[in-house]
Amino acid sequence: MSDARLADLSRRLPDLRLLVAAADLEHYGRDWTRRWTPAPLAIALPASIDEVQAILCWANEHDVAIVPSGGRTGLSGGAVAANGEVVLSLQRMNRVLDFDAVDRTLTVQPGIALHTVHEAARSHGLIYPVDFAARGSCSIGGNIATNAGGIRVIRYGNTREWIVGLQVVTGSGELIELNRGLIKNSSGYDFRQLLIGSEGTLGIVVEATLKLTDPPPPSQVMLLALPDMDALMQVFALFRARLALQAFEFFTDRALEHVLAHGAQRAIEGDYPYYVVTEFDAADEPAQDAALAAFEHALERGWVSDGVIAQSEAQATALWRLREGITESLAPRRPYKNDVSVRISAVPAFLHEMQALLAHEYPQVEVVWFGHIGDGNLHINVLRPEELAEEAFIAQCEHVTKLLAATLQRHGGSISAEHGIGLVKRAYLESTRSAAEIALMRGVRKVFDPNGILNPGKLFADG
Repeated sequence: MSDARLADLSRRLPDLRLLVAAADLEHYGRDWTRRWTPAPLAIALPASIDEVQAILCWANEHDVAIVPSGGRTGLSGGAVAANGEVVLSLQRMNRVLDFDAVDRTLTVQPGIALHTVHEAARSHGLIYPVDFAARGSCSIGGNIATNAGGIRVIRYGNTREWIVGLQVVTGSGELIELNRGLIKNSSGYDFRQLLIGSEGTLGIVVEATLKLTDPPPPSQVMLLALPDMDALMQVFALFRARLALQAFEFFTDRALEHVLAHGAQRAIEGDYPYYVVTEFDAADEPAQDAALAAFEHALERGWVSDGVIAQSEAQATALWRLREGITESLAPRRPYKNDVSVRISAVPAFLHEMQALLAHEYPQVEVVWFGHIGDGNLHINVLRPEELAEEAFIAQCEHVTKLLAATLQRHGGSISAEHGIGLVKRAYLESTRSAAEIALMRGVRKVFDPNGILNPGKLFADG
């Protein structure tokens, strides 16, 4: 190692996998944002908790910043290493450690993929219900760091509802055990919940105990075509009142165009401005009849223009692809993304104000939006026109995001629903959190990471 600091790390941990090749630095130094040029010092791939602790102790001694890294599927720049940091990738710590049949928990290492967790739970006749399209590449550690939500929040909630225990290495290198899998624990502060959603700024999750649950009853998937934006909330209210919803997702006609161009199959003929994919319990004939009656009621009221119910598992998968394939279909365009949320009751007013804002500020720019209407979370994707330079495009988007943040503040919303603040949204944190809250957050960070080596520059604008 030409760098004396890395040479010292190698001496301390001779079995540590340490990468310094240019291709590795580029690969591990970025996430899905693709807005920053990766420039890490090195990539460390520990295989044990002891190695993670030793790396943190070394980093404190040498004043080297650490960027924790999982699947790097984030959309806020939270895993970007652009200033000589060491990326601490947890991909080698990817095993299932334990299953407890009595407590119905699964203990895993942080680098395990969400899809692998799903398979492990199913092998025991249970499910881990947090789910989203990046399940094959995202990691549990990253899910915990951002309190990931996904497509079934309406039924099961976010990641934090399913974490019953954590082992975490703090910024000072200390290993702490949080909650120990307890259902009831009123013995002081719950640091477990504090670590969830902290974006790697307080500590590095090195082990997680996940709560599992029973599989849902048989379900049906329905695709609906809607005539206008107001119908979204009317159909949601109707279906939520009459059916046991597992998911309720919407997307626009522009989103559908991109997914179809990416290889998905059209399920409803004709063009409509809005679409909904919903999944609901359908264990028996009365439940199925209720779904049909709800659809017919919406059709009679003019809230729905057309629809289709999946008749097989393959067709259900095809309908879900129309929603889950959106992000992948847009990826080649490197969209500027906003991930926002408001209370469900505030969705109608916010949607109208947001749509007017986007139409006014992006008259010549394609905007693709979709979201989890049942939990108030909207994803806005702005696609750069070919003739517009990257810097000018980003500047325009940041101007609009500032206006959007102000709109969210008026509606009591959040600039980040489920992807974290990272680098992308740190300038807008004050639209979501008060000055007093941010001051407390800084104080907490100082306690867990006194030398400020964990993911500096993320979450807060000044480090």
